[in-house]
Amino acid sequence: MERKKMRNEKRLFVAEGPKVVGDLMRVLSPRLLLHTEGWTPEAGDYEEIVVSGEELRHVSFLQHPQEVLGVFPMFGESLGQLPLHQLSLALDGVQDPGNLGTIIRIADWFGIGRIYCSQDTADVYNPKVVQATMGSLARVQVCYTDLPKLVDNLPKGFPVYGTMLEGSNIYTQDLAAEGLVVMGNEGNGISAPLRQRITHKLLIPCCQTADTRPDSLNVAVATALTIGEFRRRAAK
Repeated sequence: MERKKMRNEKRLFVAEGPKVVGDLMRVLSPRLLLHTEGWTPEAGDYEEIVVSGEELRHVSFLQHPQEVLGVFPMFGESLGQLPLHQLSLALDGVQDPGNLGTIIRIADWFGIGRIYCSQDTADVYNPKVVQATMGSLARVQVCYTDLPKLVDNLPKGFPVYGTMLEGSNIYTQDLAAEGLVVMGNEGNGISAPLRQRITHKLLIPCCQTADTRPDSLNVAVATALTIGEFRRRAAK
């Protein structure tokens, strides 16, 4: 299940470790569990194989396997219409699996239940993504879609936020309790077609001068700062 083509053909993905597998089992029934004798799963309708630590290492995607590996069916793909009464997140070309997994975990922490991804965003079922979510994949819905089309179908005046260097200081801007927050590619930011559709351009200010500051923030860090500021305002 390491290759995307095989995952899509079988409609299955792999999760590892007691935390990730345990959280997923609350919402999905696994097809298969491989685990060592030291881990006891909840009863369920799935195939269960007890293996040695050495056997688990041979099939694990992790450098240090964690007692259990589960094979799960993929979630449903469609999320339906974007909810207009809450904050949602869109990822435009986020390609690093670790970043995507961390962003899913951030969304879970801040109570964002939906993430809409461009087709060139990393595969949510990549084992590195699944592990980086630390179980948050069980609570955050992720789908892949045409983001410009998604924005075009929103009601007129619905706020679409995006972080970019030409934006206005996020700490001085009005932020609504509902809207779509767009985060862009690690190197190139938000793509041109989607950039044209951003209604509120936001900047996370840097404390360094122009000649000494870094080129950009890590996209997962930027997501945490951005969503955290939205939630801080909502809590006032």
